[in-house]
Amino acid sequence: MTAISRQRVGLFGRGRARSAAGSRPPRERGDATRSFVLTLIAVVTVAAFLSPMLRSIAYALKSTDQITQAGTPAYPADPVTFSYQGQNLPLLLVPLPDGTTRTLALFEPGRKQSTFIDPNAPSVAPISWQGSWRTLEHVWQFAPHWENFGKVWDLIDYPRLLFNTAAIAVISTIGTLLSCTLVAYGFARFRFPGRSLLFTLLIATIFLPAAVTVIPTYTVFQKIGWVGTWLPLLVPAFFANAYDVFLMRQYFMTIPTEMDEAAAIDGASPFRTLISVILPQAWPVVIAVAIFHLVYSWNDFFGPLIYTAGKVDIQTLALGLQRFNGIHYRDPGLIQAGTLMSLIIPVIAFLLTQRFFTRGIVITGVDK
Repeated sequence: MTAISRQRVGLFGRGRARSAAGSRPPRERGDATRSFVLTLIAVVTVAAFLSPMLRSIAYALKSTDQITQAGTPAYPADPVTFSYQGQNLPLLLVPLPDGTTRTLALFEPGRKQSTFIDPNAPSVAPISWQGSWRTLEHVWQFAPHWENFGKVWDLIDYPRLLFNTAAIAVISTIGTLLSCTLVAYGFARFRFPGRSLLFTLLIATIFLPAAVTVIPTYTVFQKIGWVGTWLPLLVPAFFANAYDVFLMRQYFMTIPTEMDEAAAIDGASPFRTLISVILPQAWPVVIAVAIFHLVYSWNDFFGPLIYTAGKVDIQTLALGLQRFNGIHYRDPGLIQAGTLMSLIIPVIAFLLTQRFFTRGIVITGVDK
């Protein structure tokens, strides 16, 4: 092969290599398309899920006039006005006969003909416009009403309600963690007669409707004089519940028993094994249970309603907001502001622990 032939072959080979590198195989193009479609679906789903929250935030920053006035935008906004001869005239977008649209101040409104003032040249003669001014679009400016949150803070004694809710949620969460951890550890690691039957009965209580036990439970608490206090909301948390016990037991069972045996050889008691061996590896499920119960207790309305009725000083945010909504039902902005204020602490707690929370739900555990 001559030098010229070898050069042509080399150029042809490099050209094929560049062509192969520049074109993507059909399989890779299909994977890219599927990835794009899945991402698009995820974005649309998240947007649809967050849209009520965004609307709630917008309402919380609006005044009553901004909510009830027709034609207002979705965000909190006030109409822009122009001061003329001691009057505040609204600015409107007015289409003129020459095809242009100008921002003019409405001076004399009329059904078929209105008079406008040019804000840039107020000394010029007023402009007559044929048509109904109500069909024109206002000029808006962003005007959030942050004072709504301050009004809610003062009107419903928010600090007191916040303290009551946080105290009940934290104390009951501690009780749930202590009791459920011990019960789950017993079912996961100890063998005793009737263990399977007892665990089946425990899980069966999940399917028991709460309405069935309301009257008997209330009667018991009334007989012992606990109605009108926090005790019916706190004491049951120290006696475990089936859902959290099941979640923690399943996680504990993924931890190898060889670790327990190694701790026993070193002289550790079962309780010491739980503290030093099991719990350090079970933080994800512990945090998941804590978040579950914290959010449940924080949002609980029915329990505080029947056990703290008539005792305003010990009621929670849920009852305080319900009472506030009944009084200020004509001001949706204040109602939404109070609702958002009640969500701050649960949302912050979830954001700080979401990594552990997700791991606890998946129940990964330790590989054997």
